[in-house]
Amino acid sequence: MDAPLIPAQPHHASHDREIESLAEFDEVVARDGTLAHYRVQAVDLTDRTEVLTSVGTEGAVFLGCPMDPDAATAVRAAGALVFPPVPGLPFDPYRAFVYSPDELFAGLDDGYEATPDALAYAWFQRTKADGDIFGSMLRAVHDDAVSDALDELLAGARVVGVMGGHAMARGTEAYAGAARLGRELARAGLTVATGGGPGAMEAANLGAYAAPFTDGMLEEALLLLAKAPSFTPSVTEWARAAFEVRERWPGGGASVGIPTWFYGHEPPNAFASGIAKYFANATREDGLLARSNAGVVFLPGAAGTVQEIFDNATPNYYESRGEPTPMVLVDRAHWTERLPAWPLLRALARGRSMESRIVLVDRIEDAPAALKRHGG
Repeated sequence: MDAPLIPAQPHHASHDREIESLAEFDEVVARDGTLAHYRVQAVDLTDRTEVLTSVGTEGAVFLGCPMDPDAATAVRAAGALVFPPVPGLPFDPYRAFVYSPDELFAGLDDGYEATPDALAYAWFQRTKADGDIFGSMLRAVHDDAVSDALDELLAGARVVGVMGGHAMARGTEAYAGAARLGRELARAGLTVATGGGPGAMEAANLGAYAAPFTDGMLEEALLLLAKAPSFTPSVTEWARAAFEVRERWPGGGASVGIPTWFYGHEPPNAFASGIAKYFANATREDGLLARSNAGVVFLPGAAGTVQEIFDNATPNYYESRGEPTPMVLVDRAHWTERLPAWPLLRALARGRSMESRIVLVDRIEDAPAALKRHGG
C-alpha cells in the first residue's frame, strides 16, 4: 500500500531567491556571502544583527521579519525594503507556510474561542466592512502569501478535489462513505484536497489521514468521532474529538484543506495536514478548483457545492486551464431531483471536449473508478 503524501519540493525558479526559515537564511549567507535581491519572508532575525549589518542587502526585501532597529536601519541604508511585522494581529500576513491544525487550534483546552482560528475570524468580523484600506491590504497580503505557500506545498502533486456540504454529520453512513473515498484516493497516490471544513470535507481529509493505517483504524476513528457528531452547538467538543483521534493514531497521511474565514461559522477540520485558510472566499474557491489537476468529486451538498460544480465547469468548458479535468457527481437522486445540477451540466458539456470527462454515479464507492476511467 502506497502511503499518501504531498511531495516535498525544492523552490521553483520563481521561488529560488526566497528565504523562508532561519536555516535557509544561514545557508544562503554561508554560501553566497550576500542577501542582495533575496526575499526574506517571516523569519525572526533578532539574533542576526551582526550578519545583517555586514553583508550586502541591496535590492533585498524583508517581509515581516523581526529584527533589531539598528539592523533595520542598516539594511534600509544599503538599499533594502523592510516591511516590519504588524503588531496586534492574530495572524501573520507575511507567513511563509500554510497552517497546521495544531497552529490554528492552539489553546483549544481553553475553548475554541481562544484559538488563533477563532481570533482571526473575530478580527475579520471587526474589520471586513469598516472601509479601512489598511485592513483590506493586510487581508490581501495574507491571502497572497498563503497562495504562494500552497503552490510550493503542492508542486508536483496529483491533486483530486473532494467537494461536499458541511452538514454531513459524523456517525452517518454518508460520512463514513466520504471517509472511505478519501482513503482510497490517498492510497492511489493522489493528494486529497477539500474545502477544509466540517462534514463531507472533514470526512475526506480523515480518510486521507487514515490511509497509512489498517482498515480497522478508520472504523474505530469513526466511532470516536460520532461522540461529537457536529460542530454545532460546540466547536470545542467537535475539535477535541478530532484531536483525540490524532493523538491515538499519530502520523497519519497528508492531505490539504482550503477553508475560509468568510464562513466563520465553519471551523477548519483537524485532519488536513496542510491548511491554506483565506479571508477572501472567491480566491479560496478558485484556488481550490484550479489546483485539483486530477479531477473533482462532488458529494451531495447545497448552495456552496452547486457553486463549485459550475465554477469548475467554466474553465473546463472554455479549456482555459488546458485539457478538461474529470468531474464526478455522486448521488443521482440528489443531483437530478433535489438539486438538479446534473441535467444543466450535461447540457452545457454537450459537444465540448469536457463531455467525456463528466459522470454521474449512484454510490460513493463508484467514484474512484469513475474518476480514473474519465481521466483522473
